[in-house]
Amino acid sequence: MSRNLICIWYFVLPLLLLLIPVLSSAIPEGLVLTFPGGAGGPVTFDGTKHAQKGFTCDICHTSGLFQTKKGGDKMVMAFMKQGKFCGFCHNGKQAFAMGDNANCRRCHQQKK
Repeated sequence: MSRNLICIWYFVLPLLLLLIPVLSSAIPEGLVLTFPGGAGGPVTFDGTKHAQKGFTCDICHTSGLFQTKKGGDKMVMAFMKQGKFCGFCHNGKQAFAMGDNANCRRCHQQKK
């Protein structure tokens, strides 16, 4: 390898390593995703709240819990109560229990 190429990589590689946490954050701060949510009303996913707890996209999307393709998963409460999708963590042990009716509004918003 030429000396110039080695020098370039000497500076580029650390910059790339610094970008990894930024590129893998759940979603950019302040961005909230909204999904239809059925009879319970629209569901919001606040990536900032998850990122503040140390979670990144790859934790859920490369583990097989969710697909990264929009509409790739049919997410219904029955599946979540079985520990799939959001229910994997939102089980009352790792995070608030989604099966508890008192927690519905933590995700589902009132229909307007």
